[in-house]
Amino acid sequence: MKRKIEQRLTTCAVMIVVCLAVSSCAPAEGGLGRGGSDNMNSAINLQAVYDNGFSADIFDDDVKNSIEVAARVVAMTLDEKIYQLFFVTPQDTALGLPFGGVVFFASDIQSRDQVRSKIERLQGEAKTPLFIGVDEEGGSVARISGQANLGFDPIPPMREIGETGDSEKAMEVGKAIAENIKGLGFNVDFAPVADVITNPNNTEIGDRAFGTDPALVSEMVKQEVIGLHEGGVCTALKHFPGHGSTQANSHLGYSESLRTLDELRATEFLPFEAGIEADSDFVLISHMTARGVDEAGLPASLSKKIITDILRGDLGYENLVITDSMVMGAITDSYSASDAAVMAINAGVDMILIPESVSGAYEGVMAAIEAGTLTEARIGESVSRILKVKMLRGIIIK
Repeated sequence: MKRKIEQRLTTCAVMIVVCLAVSSCAPAEGGLGRGGSDNMNSAINLQAVYDNGFSADIFDDDVKNSIEVAARVVAMTLDEKIYQLFFVTPQDTALGLPFGGVVFFASDIQSRDQVRSKIERLQGEAKTPLFIGVDEEGGSVARISGQANLGFDPIPPMREIGETGDSEKAMEVGKAIAENIKGLGFNVDFAPVADVITNPNNTEIGDRAFGTDPALVSEMVKQEVIGLHEGGVCTALKHFPGHGSTQANSHLGYSESLRTLDELRATEFLPFEAGIEADSDFVLISHMTARGVDEAGLPASLSKKIITDILRGDLGYENLVITDSMVMGAITDSYSASDAAVMAINAGVDMILIPESVSGAYEGVMAAIEAGTLTEARIGESVSRILKVKMLRGIIIK
């Protein structure tokens, strides 16, 4: 009871201070279009927070971060908030929109100097610093070490690391990957793979996973997260709720698992819980359909039961939830970019990875807000998480 009272008092203090701070800010001029007229200038002067009777010294780091995050969110136009939820390709950045993140593939990377220069330019042009991500797992999914011309030593598939039984090697892999990609300007690795192979006929994960033993996979995942974090790189546990039990490939179309919730809790969830304990920045949600959990038959990435009730509720996860790529067949075969984006956000997703159509996804979200089926407060909740992680990982420099 005491802790709940303290949390309420902290929340009240933060909101009072933010209200005082933003009241001293000038109204927005221009903006990015719809939704900007009721917002404040994004150039928040946080000194105003403390000028209203609150000293920085009396707040712990979490409260100070909460104040700055809330002030930044209040200062954003609605358009800016919506675009923060999109994690797009370098080609999409030509649209000049304030996206939350950019993911690079092997085709986007020709040389060390080329990719470093490109990332520096993107960050230099961004109003809010970007997540810059890459799939660098090792083995067959390696956009950096997989290219001989970049001069990095290859990283073996995670199954080989798991077969050693030595979790220190997973930490070493994390550190090595972080060293490789951080020097190029990346701050997010879509790794580690936290799947446990429970279906020997699995075609999508294979040797990308550490193995079949949930206890071993859990320790490996935890140590890789620690290694990546020590190297200054954000992590993304994938592919919740556990893609190792499927057979079909969700890149190509519908893929399902019949595992019950009890079976998932006893096996597949364990590595995700270990990664969450190590403070992973993201959990990436798969497009598999968990028939034994969500009777509606929705892809996990669109399922409120899987994301909000289980991942956030049962597992207590508080950081960012991101979809798998929305150009995969399991989504595009059945859902428009508009419907998929709205359904994912309503299910509890914070970031949409590679919407099939940026304009379609944006228009869908805006239409849902105007119709009242999605609220600006819900968008702000995700933006708050995005900014919090960017701040804690040094992507936003205070």
